[in-house]
Amino acid sequence: MGKLKTFPFGKVLISLSAAGTMIGSYVADWNETHIHNPAWPPHAKFHNAQTMSMGAALSLAALYHLWKPGGSRESLDSAAVIASLYGLTQLSAALYPGTASVDPPREDNWPQLKYTLPSLGLILLGYSLDRYRISRA
Repeated sequence: MGKLKTFPFGKVLISLSAAGTMIGSYVADWNETHIHNPAWPPHAKFHNAQTMSMGAALSLAALYHLWKPGGSRESLDSAAVIASLYGLTQLSAALYPGTASVDPPREDNWPQLKYTLPSLGLILLGYSLDRYRISRA
């Protein structure tokens, strides 16, 4: 039972969210609707490529802070913030003029929410669990 109390379930949940962001951005965008879309101008593709790379970079940074040797409460804090940034900035896109969650003729119904909100929930749950684990150590 002692191993279960010290197993970093929270870190695993945050890691799952980070891995989902790293892989998911490429799964969602490396296709004919985004990076291979002939209707998109080169500069739009530039920003799409930047977004995919940013998802991978943020995920790797979060994983580094989570699992580096001698990890501390500050490392956990950093990892949770870094892992949350991709989803939070994705949600903030709704605040900019002329944006839409999908291209026409599809309905602008924010399909990203079915991944973004659970991912942010995993980070919050993971952070809470690991903060509790650290405080009991």
